[in-house]
Amino acid sequence: MKILFVMKHRGNAGNMHAVADYMRISSSFGHEVALFGPAQPWLSGVTFSMDAGAFDKVVYLFESEIYRLPRLHEVRLLGAFARRDRMILDMDGMYNPVIELDDYDRNHDSAGQSETWATHYQALSDRIFKPQLPSGRDGGRSPALTFYGYDPALEMSPQDAPAKEFDIVYVGHNWWRWRQIEREIVPDLAPIRGEIGRIALIGLWWDAPPGEAEQGGSSLPYACDHAAIRRLGIETLPSVMYDQVIATMSRSRINIFTQRPVLHHLRHLTLKYFEIFYADTIPLLMLDPDHAAAVYGPAGRALTLTGRVGATLQDALRRPEHYRSLVHEVRRHLTRHHNYELRVGELVSALDG
Repeated sequence: MKILFVMKHRGNAGNMHAVADYMRISSSFGHEVALFGPAQPWLSGVTFSMDAGAFDKVVYLFESEIYRLPRLHEVRLLGAFARRDRMILDMDGMYNPVIELDDYDRNHDSAGQSETWATHYQALSDRIFKPQLPSGRDGGRSPALTFYGYDPALEMSPQDAPAKEFDIVYVGHNWWRWRQIEREIVPDLAPIRGEIGRIALIGLWWDAPPGEAEQGGSSLPYACDHAAIRRLGIETLPSVMYDQVIATMSRSRINIFTQRPVLHHLRHLTLKYFEIFYADTIPLLMLDPDHAAAVYGPAGRALTLTGRVGATLQDALRRPEHYRSLVHEVRRHLTRHHNYELRVGELVSALDG
């Protein structure tokens, strides 16, 4: 099968690494994958195509905005693929009614906005999936398709990893992240800060929010107490391209994983669930322990931080070999249950209907 993905071209955010993995892996199973658009030399390892007629199926990956192609390109795609040959992956829970958590994170600002998304989706396709385990919370509108996979060939060994420069890092943008960090990590981190070496937040908007024009609305997703970050001696560093994420995470003994509250509530999987276990590091997870176990197996539960941040950080730095054994168990679980042979088969099956 020849599959054409359509999504916003971003190298330091979103799902570019996942699409690149499908491109790299799919030929091994007799399939061909490309991303719609003209060639982008700055996105290494990504195959582009404007020849929609050369493909059998099209998959739209929607994130937190309705990605609109130039009108001529939209018409070309709609003409090239019958409705039955189009699929949508709803990555950020936009094909749900309004969800608001703790007067903070929300998938839509209004019921009208939710309806705009639903109308757009339904105009494109009848096949709308969410990146979840089969037991995810889909709101009754669409089925689960796990989508993200794990390839053990990408695991970075200690011999190949860069030198450890940090004790703790978080690699990701400040997008609906600060409240959990402020409430659950900062209070436990402050009393033990003197025992820990360098800590860094690597990504966009940790040192300043985007300008008003770029925000395009509420500043709440980028809210952050910059003074608290400085008081704790936490460094803020620029974002990195998708093909540098694994090496960047490997520069630290510990990597903290957080997830946007709405997506955690929906039990959506994201690329980072799998990407972080490629790195030569100890991933510690700000996830519900039951959900972590469902994704990662029993060892995933032992790597969660919820309710015991300070003690677990200290223990991981003192007993790294114990935690590396847990990481090894998780890697084996991911290889067995989330390998790309399964993922590609599931995607092709869903596209075939």
